[in-house]
Amino acid sequence: MAEPTLYLVFLGGDPAPGRLGEDHEVVVVVADDLKSARAAARKKWTGVGRAHVDAIRPLTVADGYSISLSHTGASDELEIDNTFEP
Repeated sequence: MAEPTLYLVFLGGDPAPGRLGEDHEVVVVVADDLKSARAAARKKWTGVGRAHVDAIRPLTVADGYSISLSHTGASDELEIDNTFEP
């Protein structure tokens, strides 16, 4: 069995009613492989219609820091800071 890996996934979806372009979301998932990561990411889609994966990237290193995973059982429902800073 493969080691679980953290993936960053850029989802695209059908345009909502009255929109010309598709909607997008970035989600993070833990999966054993790319195929499983794609499926897990689509399940996190909160937009209208069905999502597709525009891009996916395993996250093992960020800014020179190694990323490792340890299962905690805690929820991943975290508050999002959506403060706009131009």
